[in-house]
Amino acid sequence: MILPHGGTLVNGYASEEQAQVLRDEYKDFPTISLNSRQIADAHMIAQGAFSPLHGFMSHEDYISVVKDMRLASGHIWPLPVTLSADSHQASELKEGKKVSLVDEKGCLAGILSLEGKFRRDKEEEALKVYLTQDDQHPGVARLYDDGDVLLSGTVTMLREHFNLAEGVSDHYQPPTEIRESISELGWDTVVGFQTVNPVHRAHEYIQKCALESVDGILLHPIILETKKSDIPIPVLMDCYQVLLDQYYPKSRVILSVLPLYIRYAGPREAVFHALVRKNYGCTHFVVGRDHASVGKYYGAYDAQSIFNNFEPDAIGIIPMFFENSFYCRKCHGMATDRTCPHKRGDRINLSTAQVRSMLAKGKRPPLEFTRSEVADVLMRSISVR
Repeated sequence: MILPHGGTLVNGYASEEQAQVLRDEYKDFPTISLNSRQIADAHMIAQGAFSPLHGFMSHEDYISVVKDMRLASGHIWPLPVTLSADSHQASELKEGKKVSLVDEKGCLAGILSLEGKFRRDKEEEALKVYLTQDDQHPGVARLYDDGDVLLSGTVTMLREHFNLAEGVSDHYQPPTEIRESISELGWDTVVGFQTVNPVHRAHEYIQKCALESVDGILLHPIILETKKSDIPIPVLMDCYQVLLDQYYPKSRVILSVLPLYIRYAGPREAVFHALVRKNYGCTHFVVGRDHASVGKYYGAYDAQSIFNNFEPDAIGIIPMFFENSFYCRKCHGMATDRTCPHKRGDRINLSTAQVRSMLAKGKRPPLEFTRSEVADVLMRSISVR
């Protein structure tokens, strides 16, 4: 099986014995409250999804990642993974000491072994990472809202604190479990596919094209901080399930949610998402049009061309590039510009935004956009809202 990024899958969760000690001692440590995004990042570190990171980035790693998309060790890593605090909070914390990490309700989530404190240049980070300093970009806006000081150090998390909503938790598997499933299924090659939307015909077409070249597919929808206009996550999972039950070979698909926050960093985030899926055991990763994009900040295929900046062995996972696909009335099926000779008027290319608009008006998505079983789930979701 493919090795995790850096060679070893990180495990930053406390054992039962360690967890009890932490619960007994954490009130003796200074405390900082983490928002849901910071908690999620800490869990991604602890479960190994962000391997080789053992904690929030040091100053040296941070500078190297922002400027060169590499950790100080030389490993490719395109996005900062940092923990911010305001100046007052940071001034109370001592390097070399432990810090209790609590959630917004004040419950213990984990412990940070504080190794360093430093300030960052937010404008430079915005320009390098997001390719813009425009605060209308959601990732840039979040960056500017963060505290002025970054805290670095190893994290030790309480496993039981990682709770997901009802209807979602049954579909969650950490990297160790996904890797076990891949081994049990006997797959040598696995392609990861990411989405935040119900599977439509274009997605299905790409997924099945990818399946022609590999042993199995990990369908890995991101479920944290999606847009308010997005389909609710339990509905999204129901859409996946009815599709998988009837249109996919069960022995070649794993469906699991990814509790990760989208940064909307476009090209850099495409590389980041590929490396995360490598840690889950994927040998390939689908990169389509406008991956992790928002607004008009990135070119349609910038997320594909960025992979040309790296040697394949340095990334260690094979990107699979796909163009925009559509339903062609004359072909009577899905196609792309590479396979379809017909005119634009013969093509149906509905966007997810258009379908959301249809649903808001109580209109059923057409068969050319999604399977009828998926449309049934979407229409039922409207009737119960």
